[in-house]
Amino acid sequence: MISSYITHFQSLDRLLHETRQYWQLLAFDHLVTPWPELDEYLSQLDEQTVTTLDMDQGALQQTLANYIPQLAEISELTQITLTERPRTELPFWLSNGIKGRKVGQLQDFVSALNEQQLPVLEWCAGKGHLGRILAYTGVPHVDSIELQAHLCEQGAQSAAHQKLDMTFHCADVLSDPVSHHFKAAQHAVALHACGKLHQNFMREAAKVGCEKISLSPCCYHLFTSDEYQPMSEEGQQSALRLTHNDMKLALQETVTAPSRVAKVRKKEVLWRLAFDALRRDITQTDHYVSVPSVNKAIFSGEFSDFCVWAANKKGIELPEQIDYQRYLLQAQTRQKVTERIELVRHGFRRAIELWLVLDRVLYLHAKGYDVTLEQFCEKSLTPRNLLIQATKRQ
Repeated sequence: MISSYITHFQSLDRLLHETRQYWQLLAFDHLVTPWPELDEYLSQLDEQTVTTLDMDQGALQQTLANYIPQLAEISELTQITLTERPRTELPFWLSNGIKGRKVGQLQDFVSALNEQQLPVLEWCAGKGHLGRILAYTGVPHVDSIELQAHLCEQGAQSAAHQKLDMTFHCADVLSDPVSHHFKAAQHAVALHACGKLHQNFMREAAKVGCEKISLSPCCYHLFTSDEYQPMSEEGQQSALRLTHNDMKLALQETVTAPSRVAKVRKKEVLWRLAFDALRRDITQTDHYVSVPSVNKAIFSGEFSDFCVWAANKKGIELPEQIDYQRYLLQAQTRQKVTERIELVRHGFRRAIELWLVLDRVLYLHAKGYDVTLEQFCEKSLTPRNLLIQATKRQ
């Protein structure tokens, strides 16, 4: 099994390295598409086709493979088995208060773990929704670790009220001592812990030799250095050098994004590009300069107010008379270019995520575990549906 994961990783690694000119770039840096061989195809795409392809990774890869042949092989390599299992039906009192698709995610995750023998350590637990379902389905005891004290209090109150065998521990898992929470006879679980949070989880669990480790990683760039530090020996030997921007690309699937969020995002990109055109005229420079993140409420106001805010952040003095509409029109043209560059980059997002996940698979194998990788739920519930399960080798 592990030899196939090594081969899988190395094949993906080679293809991503060969095609990095298509995904390892910032769309905002470019005023025109940077690939002449794709210009004609990208320019004739209408907005609906761009949106449709962006929502369907398989169709996008298949279409782009006509111009980037490696994407046909990448498409094959990113097919990970989805194992369908019966869900445990949850009583209303247990699922009440869990929002939307989260209930289905939790049910499928718990079904995949199929744990009833070992006590569980729940990492970055929030209110302990996962831990409560595990306790309900027969786990002997759950220790839940969470940073925010008020979430620990709410989780503990719910567990006590529902007579579930759980203990909450309030801790900052990036800075507080946490090793004592891990035990050899234990199943350590982490659902969607971000970046260094789940990397620390893996290291601590492997160091103690937890009997089982299960995790679905998320947000690989958070709490980490700007250049990714591979966990496995195979990853460390790779010629790829992933940045935060590359790791963010792995997360840019919008299958679960509400249309309102997508519209705000589109408006935000337009305004940022329009301000960039204004800034270039004022400063007489021709390179993109990023503006910090901001509360999305600003995009329900006026573009001129956004410009005042952005100029202040970049230390730029705005002239008294500005034709804001002219810059918005310029930005509309440029936004089409940006969206088409992003579309090409999006053909590689699942491949980059899988590269990162396989790096974790190979790390756990080297630490003495038998490891499997699967999809634990449909992508419509969450695009972050890859599940690593590791069992300590005897």
